[in-house]
Amino acid sequence: MHLPEKFCENMKELLGAEWQAFLACLEEPPLRGLRLNPLKCDEKTLRESLPFAITPSPFSPLSFYGEAGERVGALPAHHAGMFYSQEPSASSAVTALDPQPGERILDLCAAPGGKSTQIAALLEGWGMLWSNEVVRGRADALLSNLERMGVPNAVVSCETPPRLCGALQGWFDRVLVDAPCSGEGMFRRDEGAIAAWSPEHVEACAQRQRLILDSASLAVREGGVLVYSTCTFSRAENEDTCAAFLQSHPEFVPEAIPAAFGRPALDGSPARRIFPMDGGEGHFVARFRRVGENRQKNTPFLGADAGPARRQAEALYKELFGGEPGPTGIFGGKVLLLPEGLPDFTGLHVLRAGVELAQAKGKRLEPAHGVFMSRSKADCLHTLDFPPDSPLLLAFLRGEEIDSPTAGYTAVCVNGVVTGFGKASNGRLKNRYPKGLRLRG
Repeated sequence: MHLPEKFCENMKELLGAEWQAFLACLEEPPLRGLRLNPLKCDEKTLRESLPFAITPSPFSPLSFYGEAGERVGALPAHHAGMFYSQEPSASSAVTALDPQPGERILDLCAAPGGKSTQIAALLEGWGMLWSNEVVRGRADALLSNLERMGVPNAVVSCETPPRLCGALQGWFDRVLVDAPCSGEGMFRRDEGAIAAWSPEHVEACAQRQRLILDSASLAVREGGVLVYSTCTFSRAENEDTCAAFLQSHPEFVPEAIPAAFGRPALDGSPARRIFPMDGGEGHFVARFRRVGENRQKNTPFLGADAGPARRQAEALYKELFGGEPGPTGIFGGKVLLLPEGLPDFTGLHVLRAGVELAQAKGKRLEPAHGVFMSRSKADCLHTLDFPPDSPLLLAFLRGEEIDSPTAGYTAVCVNGVVTGFGKASNGRLKNRYPKGLRLRG
């Protein structure tokens, strides 16, 4: 691995006697891991559904090391949303954030969704997750991952931090800024990060990070928590950025992280650093508490539908799951199951709120993949359940029709976890698994 000369100079100064140990780690294969999704399954079910062993990591109770290999995305357990493929130390930022069920959480720089889906798991379906990504193309991956992991209470937006945080001032209990950075911590995983590195890039990232933190501070309620994280080693992007933020925002104070991963920050602050020698890649995490007043300006969302489409949605939901669907709304021909307690988002570029229940097809509603992914096997009135190595399950994931003794819309499960659905009649299940998600070959 050929490292930039200036980067090496900086790291020698930063690490001192550990420089050679750092270099030795960079020559080792990148760490692989995954994170359990308790919205979909427990640890026992996950272990039974994987063809490889996993061992716990120190960065989160949900995170594990595992030799998943390059084909991890083809596993039925992955299709079912049982886990998120993630380098284990990347889970440290949400551990520092410490979300609690019922809270309102903002993930300001959320794509592709690793930290958002971890937050959602800790919320346990209560409260609200607002996931934002300013780059529209990356927001699509965020939407897909939230759907696959069965998150029922998320809003996804594509907004600039100043617009979003200004509109939702003081509305969130906790805000995560996993900031765009120079990516030094990803050098052994991504040669492109090495090629893109320069001292000028580091400085540009630090300036952008400070602007993002300025915006994020607006969204945190009085008494709320702000967590800042990067995947870089640079002091300019880490300790220096945090010091500049605290100097310009006396309404925040630094706070200890409720975990002991990694090692202390360089400046004696309660932030934490993670190096490859610590069992991860490269991360920095700092936590702040807002002690100054921040008056909330937002009002409740009033756009939920209560007309004929609502009654049609209720009938479809009863056909699929029984019971009542809760708040619904119609946006662009899609019927959504809305999270409770939505704020008014007029003027904001919201891509999705809650879970897609159905799409309008003429005068009827066609069930959506997303609503099945957000429900358990026990929720569904009709189900088929297969082990991970079942030929019928693999045929379903390839988009093929399969035999079925059920009738009507039927959830297809792997080890009791929903992975999609189809419509059964006359002993056959017509496949409704989305084409873009299907197995190839």
